[in-house]
Amino acid sequence: MKTNLTATLLILIGAHAAVAGPYDGVYKQAANAECALVGVDGGAVRIADGIFYGVEVECRMADPVNVLDMDALLYTMQCSGADQVFSERAMLMNKAQGDGIIMVWDGYAFVYDRCPEPGAVAVDTPAEPAAAAPVTDAAATE
Repeated sequence: MKTNLTATLLILIGAHAAVAGPYDGVYKQAANAECALVGVDGGAVRIADGIFYGVEVECRMADPVNVLDMDALLYTMQCSGADQVFSERAMLMNKAQGDGIIMVWDGYAFVYDRCPEPGAVAVDTPAEPAAAAPVTDAAATE
């Protein structure tokens, strides 16, 4: 009986750990950020398994609350880093356009674009051709 209970608990813990959060991913701090460098200035930030990895800070994202009439979640961020431990509230939501997130802290809002998956090939899409101007016959206008 004890073996069955232990096996069941291990399965449940494993299933919980395998579930990705709605904002899991690696995000650029700036347009020219280096996505391979997480947690440093000029690099990227990462959200994985309920933890936000920022610049020299790591925050456990706890107690998510749906924001009324918005596709957003409000978290209690339990953070540590740079010889500090603190707790703040932060709201996360997906960007309306493009692939990325918006993170709002008290008085600050950050827009992060998602980094491409490692090994993904960037494909440039050709620009839409400019609309051709109507052709008029100069002789017909005289």
